[in-house]
Amino acid sequence: MIVLAVDCMGGDHGPTVTLPACRQFLEAHPDAQLLLVGQPQALGGFAHERARVVPATEVVGMDDAIEVALRKKKDSSMRVAIQQVKDGAAQVAVSAGNTGALMAIARYLLKTLDGIERPAIATQLPNALGRATTVLDLGANVDCTAEHLLQFAVMGSALVSVLNDDPQPTVGLLNIGEEAIKGSETIKKAGELLRSAANSGDLNFVGNIEGNDIFKGTADIVVCDGFVGNVALKTTEGLASMIVGFMKEEFTRNLLTKAAAVVAYPVLKALQRRMDHRRYNGAALLGLRGLVFKSHGSADATAFGAALARAYDAARNQLLDRVQARIAHAAPLLAAAPSQPAQGPAGA
Repeated sequence: MIVLAVDCMGGDHGPTVTLPACRQFLEAHPDAQLLLVGQPQALGGFAHERARVVPATEVVGMDDAIEVALRKKKDSSMRVAIQQVKDGAAQVAVSAGNTGALMAIARYLLKTLDGIERPAIATQLPNALGRATTVLDLGANVDCTAEHLLQFAVMGSALVSVLNDDPQPTVGLLNIGEEAIKGSETIKKAGELLRSAANSGDLNFVGNIEGNDIFKGTADIVVCDGFVGNVALKTTEGLASMIVGFMKEEFTRNLLTKAAAVVAYPVLKALQRRMDHRRYNGAALLGLRGLVFKSHGSADATAFGAALARAYDAARNQLLDRVQARIAHAAPLLAAAPSQPAQGPAGA
């Protein structure tokens, strides 16, 4: 059995979303077991032979300060869910709660892996090839050194090797141009480290890429600091919603015959499915001594179910072991990289 600890109280909607998603997930995954963490009175109506309630008396609010979540709410559903991973009762924890609080609690309880200074948030964005591009970091680290970006690339390679069953996924460094001389000093130094990693066989680095390459599928993995990554994520979600909404409106307003509408409908549905960010929900917190996945706070049942499925796949395919193996192989390179102060991104 693959056991997931689910923070059922987190996110904008709490149990009204998490419980239906959990039920659907259990029906689709007969070898999975769920620990439903939350206030028993809110979860009391849920019954399934492969699920049990783990009580937690407190809830981390979406606007709670990290200090409050970490120091004052020690019996929150978020913390209790991650504790299940630390104690070995579950292989992975999933939460739609406050991102900053989730990262802080996970880092405090689970600690970081040897060779990793900062955990990173990684998720997938749809691309033109009909697949997905994995981007990290997505907000855990606003200011990053070149060494941090190298660590993100190593961890992202392990994640994608699990998700895509590809031992050598390609890695690109997000920059304002493809040329090695472009970008801030931090980005140029990161490029040097990534090329060294490629020469030593630790990474399949394809060089600098630009923002539009994320959606072209130029590289399987795109590495950037958390500020840039979070902006890219939110822009993608907003753009996808706008395009799908616009096309629905235009089809409704301008189609002249029912026959034309019938022909166009499958095309619209296919586009809507490809661009539906709910299918890609579920970001991995990489670099910890345990698996934790973050769902979007406003996720509906479909999106939260996708996060559960992604967490399940990671646990079933031993993501943590693969990350540790990648880091161990790259340890000489990581140790040799000199530390440097973080710098802000360069302008376009």
